[in-house]
Amino acid sequence: MANIILLILCLVAGMVLYRTGRFPDSTPAALNGFVIHISLPAAAILHIHSLKLDASVIFTALMAWILFGLGWLFFHLAGKALSLPQRTIGALVLVGGLGNTSFVGLPMIEAYYGRELLGVGILADQLGTFMTLSTLGILAAALYSSGNASPRQMARKVLLFPPFQALVLALLLRPVPFPEWTVTVLKKLADTITPLALASVGFQLRFTTLHGMRARLALGLGYKLLLGPLLIAALYLGLLGLRGTVIQVTIFEAAMAPMITAGIIAMDHDLDPPLVTMMLGIGIPLSFVTLPVWSLLLRGF
Repeated sequence: MANIILLILCLVAGMVLYRTGRFPDSTPAALNGFVIHISLPAAAILHIHSLKLDASVIFTALMAWILFGLGWLFFHLAGKALSLPQRTIGALVLVGGLGNTSFVGLPMIEAYYGRELLGVGILADQLGTFMTLSTLGILAAALYSSGNASPRQMARKVLLFPPFQALVLALLLRPVPFPEWTVTVLKKLADTITPLALASVGFQLRFTTLHGMRARLALGLGYKLLLGPLLIAALYLGLLGLRGTVIQVTIFEAAMAPMITAGIIAMDHDLDPPLVTMMLGIGIPLSFVTLPVWSLLLRGF
């Protein structure tokens, strides 16, 4: 419950800061920069270093990769059919294809499935969502923001992306035990992701723009909250015949609200920031309504 309250407070705080004029217009760029260069790398080093890898969780880890890949295809085709700008398609691919499997996902798993299944959520987040964002996500951001980037330029974008570099470093440091003070420092830096990112979103949230983007918003949230998890359920439950609580939680994670940090990356690449902020500002509270429905539907599988 505390995490949900924090989400709301940080979003509202950003909105208030904008309306009071106490912070400059460049505030979102500064907040986003801190998240990308400090908070996300700290989170990668902290969590990947201590993650217990097990072949039995392969379907949980693969979920985010599949969801993002299907989303990329879906938004590309839909965007072309609707003649959407490249940057709008890129925003939909990033924010509609990646879920908030950590800050929203973990408390939701605890609420609906119990604390003992939080490990499934952590695996879905770290081996799935975070790694997808750090690789395919930044690749998509580079492709849709630059338009005609060469493979070398896109590879350079990925390799120079701070969270990706931190991801590689975390994997290399796995055999090395971290001193207690290192873990404490990394945790405190990683904890700044949600407050800063949501304050940035709230600062840029303009409900006056809602009228002109309802179709795009419905397209993005429709995939993230409904169609995407439905496709994962059809693949895992129907085609592959997988069953059990771990699979239920994996599909439940697929139904999470849009990923906050994916939105930050999209805005940093100027991928339709008004649409990104609306998808996050509306998608997170809307998921509090759709997730209980998914929990009920998944019972018995």
